[in-house]
Amino acid sequence: MTATVLFYILGLITLVATLLAIFQRNPVHAVIYLVNSFIALALLFFLLGAPLVAAWEIIIYAGAIMVLFLFIIMILELGPGSDMRTATPGWQQRLPLLLLGLALAACTLLLIGVDISGSEGVPRWHASPREFGYALFSEYALAVKIISFQLSFAAAGAFYIGRPEKNKSAEEDVS
Repeated sequence: MTATVLFYILGLITLVATLLAIFQRNPVHAVIYLVNSFIALALLFFLLGAPLVAAWEIIIYAGAIMVLFLFIIMILELGPGSDMRTATPGWQQRLPLLLLGLALAACTLLLIGVDISGSEGVPRWHASPREFGYALFSEYALAVKIISFQLSFAAAGAFYIGRPEKNKSAEEDVS
């Protein structure tokens, strides 16, 4: 019973935080809401018996990817307008983040105190990293290879788009 209620609460937190991230005008605030969404999603994975995936969700998405997003925001100077920089954020801007943070903290404390392995609807087994890796690279080896090729193509495309254009600078020097 507790695990089911916790599941729906975490699902609602994930949905609300993601919607707030989508409709937020300030990109830094959007990243913070997205971190909340990723943490709630990691708690959902943990609740469903996948602690390894939950750890990856925190380490890779809530950690590394969000730091990358913040660097992109800083490099491209995507801050709010000049009128918003001087204004201090009011309680209306802080209230959603505060509510989401408190709900996530409460769900985390409930997850720590509740034995989820004995409740109905939650699998009683956990895949070890060794079993997960074996399944990933034996049964799903083709999918892993396809995704690795897609990531390689994306990296090559990003390199091509980001490279300096030599022909433009040569033409400007001639004229």
